Amino acid sequence: MAIPWLLALKVIPWGDVIEHAPKVLNAARKLMDRTPAPASGSAGASVEVLDPNPGHPPSLGELKNRLIEARQLIDQQARTQEQMAQTLTELAEQNARLVGAVEMLRLRTLLR
Repeated sequence: MAIPWLLALKVIPWGDVIEHAPKVLNAARKLMDRTPAPASGSAGASVEVLDPNPGHPPSLGELKNRLIEARQLIDQQARTQEQMAQTLTELAEQNARLVGAVEMLRLRTLLR
């Protein structure tokens, strides 16, 4: 049996939701406003790569292919991170609008 909507609405701690909604929205906006760090030629960090031919140094072509693959992975992760940040911002804005609407309905209910 489904929980009646009014009972579900009474169980939710709306005071906490209303209190924290602006913080969530501000955090999401800050996340979206962050500019990505500029790409530098020397990252400073090394990545250990499994060598298919241990004992033999990789050729220039193999190194170039590995570099291309690594850059593609980095670009893909950056796009995914940007999409997730945008989704988080949209969800936070929807949450803020929902909290406002619920607060308005709560006040209307109290006035009647």
